Parts: sequence; C-alpha cells; structure tokens
Amino acid sequence: MASGSMKVVLAAFGGNAMIAVTKFGAAFYTGSSAMLSEAIHSVVDSGNQLLMLLGMKQARRPADEEHPFGYSREIYFWGFVVAILLFSIGAGVSLYEGVLKILHPHEIESPVVNFIVLGAAILFEGGSLFVAWREFGKLRGNRPFMQAARECKDPAIFVVLFEDIAALAGLGFALVGVLTAHFLHMPVFDGIASVAIGLLLAAVAIFLTVETKSLIIGEAAAPEVVEGIERIVRTHPAVLALNELRTTHLGPADILAAISVDMRDDLSAAQVEAAVTELDRAIRARFPSVRRLYIEVQNAADSARIERAEAAQDAAEE
Repeated sequence: MASGSMKVVLAAFGGNAMIAVTKFGAAFYTGSSAMLSEAIHSVVDSGNQLLMLLGMKQARRPADEEHPFGYSREIYFWGFVVAILLFSIGAGVSLYEGVLKILHPHEIESPVVNFIVLGAAILFEGGSLFVAWREFGKLRGNRPFMQAARECKDPAIFVVLFEDIAALAGLGFALVGVLTAHFLHMPVFDGIASVAIGLLLAAVAIFLTVETKSLIIGEAAAPEVVEGIERIVRTHPAVLALNELRTTHLGPADILAAISVDMRDDLSAAQVEAAVTELDRAIRARFPSVRRLYIEVQNAADSARIERAEAAQDAAEE
C-alpha cells in the first residue's frame, strides 16, 4: 500500500481521536445535541480509520493456494464496511439525537465552551483534510473533482477525503446551530443542526458505499492505462491485431490484465515466445501497477467467433 495512503489515514485518525475527546466533554458539559452528534461522528471516523489501517495490513498478505491472486481486495472490503458504519452509526445516531432535541428542546449551557471546541475541531479537521486533499491531488491530475473521486481506486484516500469534507461541513452545521440556538434563545435549532449533520453523513455514506461496492465487484483500470497497454501491443512489430484487452483492479496498485493478440503467421514458436516476453516487459515497465499479466496468442477470426458466442450466451441468460 502506498505510503501516501498510510499518511492520510494516520493523520485522520490522530485528528479525529483528539477531537472526539474534546467534543464529548463539551457535549456533556453544555447539553448540546449538535455537539454530541459531532462527538459521535468523530468516534465513528476514528473507528473507520482503524478499520482502514486493518484493511491496508490485510491487503499486504502474500498470495497463497486459497487466494492465488493475493489479498489486495481486502482494502475494498474494509472500505465498504466503513461506509456502512458511517451510515448506520454516524448518520443514525445524529438523526436520533436531532429529532429528540427538536421534540424536547432545552437551553444549551455554557455555549462558549462549544464555540471553543468547534473552533479547535475545525483546525484539526482542516489539517487532516489538507493531507488527504494533497494526496488526492496527486491522483486527480486535470480531471474534474467528482470524476477523479469516482475513478480513484484507493479507498484509503477517497474515504478519508469525503469523511473530512463531511466533518468540516458538519462542524459548520453545528456551529450555526449552536449560535442560532444561543442568540435567538431557540434551542430547537440545535436539534435541527444535528438532523442536518445526520443527513449529510447519510449522503456521504451512500456515495462511499456505491463506490466501494463497484471496486469489490471489479473495476477496469483507468482509461490512460488501458490506452497505454493497447498502444504498446499494437505497435509491436510481431503483432497483427489486438483481439481483446480486459483489465480489473485487484487492489489500488494491483491490476490484472488479460490480452489476446494475433501474431504474424511467419513467426516461429521461439519468435512468438520472445515477442510475448517483450510485450510483458514493456507493459510492466510502463505500468508497474500491472502485477499480473496474461497474454494469449490467438487467430483474430477465432477470437471474434468466441467473443460472439459469449455475447450470445450472455444474452440468452438475461
């Protein structure tokens, strides 16, 4: 797992753990529902980061007979678990606390304590977000933000990034709720802020669940990787045609590629073997994340026939 991913998760865990303690203290001292929701949010985030660290450790295990392609997808599973926990615990408790406060509003005691804690939390979360944003920026390139987020294959980065964005937005809701409840003497706004935090967490959790589910099922490599492999194969002097190229991410930096090529008929078996070796070396050198590569030599017409038969079978099964 990339060191950048580890840095992002550790920075987020350190910040959230410190924030959670101060938020709980402020929530119990002042009786603020929004602050309690934020404290629970920070605890959930801290637990999420621990799960991501567990996933990163599990993903580094070497391949064995039971899992011949290794355990890289462990990080996707734990990213999915994090998204579910964010939805069920973070969003659920915040919504419950908010509705309870709306139905039974009570004045917030010592709101200055809340303001101090929220200000400190914004600084901590901002630092964590800065680390995550910087690492995400290295992967993003010139792509639009949401496109890059959907195409990111490293949940250790995009899960923490969206958690931090949600945390800062939630802190903003909490700050507005506490300010409004205090100065207008309408504690119901504290509950409304808690409900807003819950809805925000639910939205982020749903997005993360969809994205990590897609990674678990198996996503293709990025377009630039696929295009680069195609270019290497098509320009090789021994290749007549690229029949098929299929890729899938087994992990953030672990791509499996299966290639079918039609080679010149005048080549000897030794020359075909040499050409396959050259393609293998060229692709791995250009894209180190392609850790598993399978090249099949097949007549283009036969390959097209097999592909049509597979398509017909798939259509019949639908």
